[in-house]
Amino acid sequence: MTKIYALCDFETLQRRNISLKQFLQICTKYEISYIQYRDKISSIEIQKENLKYLTKNTTIPIIINDKLELIEFASGMHMGQDDLKDIKTNIFKISDNELFFKFLKKKYPSKIFGLSTHNELEILESNKLPLDYIGLGAYRKTSTKDVSNILGDNISYLAKMSKHPVGAIGGVRKSDEIQHITYNVIGSDLYED
Repeated sequence: MTKIYALCDFETLQRRNISLKQFLQICTKYEISYIQYRDKISSIEIQKENLKYLTKNTTIPIIINDKLELIEFASGMHMGQDDLKDIKTNIFKISDNELFFKFLKKKYPSKIFGLSTHNELEILESNKLPLDYIGLGAYRKTSTKDVSNILGDNISYLAKMSKHPVGAIGGVRKSDEIQHITYNVIGSDLYED
């Protein structure tokens, strides 16, 4: 059975009037492997407080989305392709992906690292990297992100190419059973019953 990787999008929680406590209660209904905390609206201080709350109140590993400055408050970090380029070249002045992730693994040996992928080339590149998992998508259209590259059923073929565990991203539902996928990365569908 496919595991669930829960998205904790703070803006969505606020829009739906769901507290972090309620979010964690929803997570207890399911076997959740990871929780990714994504927050594009709050100050860094509020994000730190939210991460402290989450890590204090669950044993599920918390993955921060794209913000290396918050990694000490989380179990790991997930990066999109654009964020990867920005972090490695602007912050660390490293151009090579493999060197960058080796550096991160050495600097943060106990942290979990994931990377979004969208096509064969990105998957083959990720196979060279010391990652813990990849995200692959978008599986279908989603209301939370403008996505032009919809993989649909082709996601299974692409996932089979990865040497890392694969999380299906983008419009994924709890009930989806997708071949060669380890995690269904679920956002809004967590709150739908």
